[in-house]
Amino acid sequence: MYRSKKLQDGSWCWYDADADEDGRRRGQIAIGLRSAIADNALRLVFQPQISMKKRQLLGFEALLRWSSPQLGEVSPADFIPVAEQTGIIVEIGDWVLMQACREATLWPTPMGVAVNVSPVQLMRPNFAERLTEILTETGLEPTRLEIEITETMLIDNPGQALLVLRKIKALGVRVAMDDFGTGYSSLSTLFSFPFDKIKVDRSFLNALGRQAQATSVIETVIELGHKLSIPVLAEGVETDFQAAFLKDRRCDEAQGFLYGRPVDSSTAHALAQSGTWEDENAGKLSA
Repeated sequence: MYRSKKLQDGSWCWYDADADEDGRRRGQIAIGLRSAIADNALRLVFQPQISMKKRQLLGFEALLRWSSPQLGEVSPADFIPVAEQTGIIVEIGDWVLMQACREATLWPTPMGVAVNVSPVQLMRPNFAERLTEILTETGLEPTRLEIEITETMLIDNPGQALLVLRKIKALGVRVAMDDFGTGYSSLSTLFSFPFDKIKVDRSFLNALGRQAQATSVIETVIELGHKLSIPVLAEGVETDFQAAFLKDRRCDEAQGFLYGRPVDSSTAHALAQSGTWEDENAGKLSA
């Protein structure tokens, strides 16, 4: 049933052992997530975000990781959908925001921290109020926090979504459009709300050199950002070819394994102090 629901065309799915195993694993994930916070099984890692023009570290994206005593290291691609379907994502998302803000206040340089927020969490009526409480409790300057959202949220309930986003902006918190260029992306979305950043989905970077459409999409989004005075960040930069392409098109920011893998809090602290990123290939930006 769940496999059929995942398919866009709603086609039939026949039982097989793999599907049964997948269902059991989803059940185990749901059970494990309920105690993950109390058991200290969740942790945050931080991936550098860099300026391609100034060749400097701008901040980090906080990424959630889960090490289950029963299941081992579970991919976010596996546990985030289960958390959203069961509603556990609200508690987990609250924990992520609190921890990310706390960590950022410890950095010796006041850099930004980006946090991806689930539509389930963001659409709760008291989200802006809870965000205010977190900022007050942690003492983080609102302008240092960046909330990343996907466009799906704006499509499903545009009126409520824009109301919540305007409350967030009123706090001084920055809002970024994540995974732009996939699915429902449209110009009307950018015109309906003053986003602080556009993030190009990594799938387009992966297709560079193989699909002409990917090249066109990336070039168009970067140019659109320039026209609207919205910084554009490219996700998933892993090769010199991708970096050179982005630099030639004057992409503003980048994030990916070429510039740094996600690191633990102590390493992020050290990087924030030095103002550089940890990957030995960092200097290639100047090429």
